[in-house]
Amino acid sequence: MKKDIQDRDDIIKLVDAFYEKVKVDPTIGYIFTDVAHVNWDSHLPRMYDFWENILFCTGNFDGNPMKSHKDLNQKTAMNFTHFNRWNTIFIKSVDTLFKGEKAEEIKSRAMNISKAMMDKV
Repeated sequence: MKKDIQDRDDIIKLVDAFYEKVKVDPTIGYIFTDVAHVNWDSHLPRMYDFWENILFCTGNFDGNPMKSHKDLNQKTAMNFTHFNRWNTIFIKSVDTLFKGEKAEEIKSRAMNISKAMMDKV
């Protein structure tokens, strides 16, 4: 039986599962690997902090995701297809691992953040 997202360990589990799918995805994987040249050793801990702050208001994230995505959009145009694919993978990752109030909240927050980014990049 699936449990709800309860703490940082659950965030780490989710983020790791999500990015394992993203890295090899034919629609968006290249953005991370070939365009952004993501350093996963530094990116993943930042994403743990980001999502932990989003879900549990820890205050442990300091960054400007909107600026980062705007800069990335200058290198390769990101469109609805890219954001939609990101959303699909994220939602499936959550649903595969978790069920509950926080799981629903993180999916809702992810969709809102994605929409805001798509509208502004």
